[in-house]
Amino acid sequence: MKTASFSTSLAVKDLAVSRAFYEDLGFEPMGGDADQGWLILKSGTTVIGIFQGMFEGNMLTFNPGWDQSAQAVDPFEDVRSIAAGLKEKGHEIAGETGLEGTGPGSFIVTDPDGNVILVDQHR
Repeated sequence: MKTASFSTSLAVKDLAVSRAFYEDLGFEPMGGDADQGWLILKSGTTVIGIFQGMFEGNMLTFNPGWDQSAQAVDPFEDVRSIAAGLKEKGHEIAGETGLEGTGPGSFIVTDPDGNVILVDQHR
């Protein structure tokens, strides 16, 4: 996957409590919407997302077309190309959204050890 930001997405029980904890570790909000149950936090180049009630379990997240500060980069490998390449190699893709057109799109793939990976393109 060429030119994609990376973060860990955490399923949390209480967004406010989790936000306070990660702020104590030096993270600062860089995006999201607490009223919708999610925030993106950053410390240096490390990015985590905290999500209340949106999914079960934690996952790795890659955002094609973004750098670690959620700024657009070009060129980058489009989410549709990434999904097609994984399918060609025999990997099962789930949760496909927006892969039939252009622009934003996402899918989920699970690694051989059961770790969930979200590939989520926003542009």
